[in-house]
Amino acid sequence: MSEDIKKFMYVNRRAPHGTIYAWESLEVVLIGAAFDQDVSVAFFDDGVYQLLKNQDTSDIETKNFSPTYAALGDYDVTKLYVEQESLEERGLTIDDLMDLKWEDEDEDWAEKDSIRVVSRAELSSVLDQQDVIFSF
Repeated sequence: MSEDIKKFMYVNRRAPHGTIYAWESLEVVLIGAAFDQDVSVAFFDDGVYQLLKNQDTSDIETKNFSPTYAALGDYDVTKLYVEQESLEERGLTIDDLMDLKWEDEDEDWAEKDSIRVVSRAELSSVLDQQDVIFSF
């Protein structure tokens, strides 16, 4: 990676609905990726709920923006870190999350998982390697 490209981490700690934070984070991630930033996204605390599959917002009469996460791979956002402890504390596993993939053109367009479940310690290490961190 070129040394002039900075690493940007977008941290999501809040549930997907009830506030605008999750939606705004997703918009900013897409904007950053459109400008060729090296973008990673972290989900911990209630932020892990943002990636739940089969979200239905009809009862709360708000837009369900969760299908937009499937587009992240098209914007080269391929590093989605989910904290294992946050999943466990909420009774969730990776099987409860959306199946988000990206296509690796260097490997004949092989589909690869975008979600990386990591421990709290591993996530801390990843955060330490970033140049810029945005928290939502």
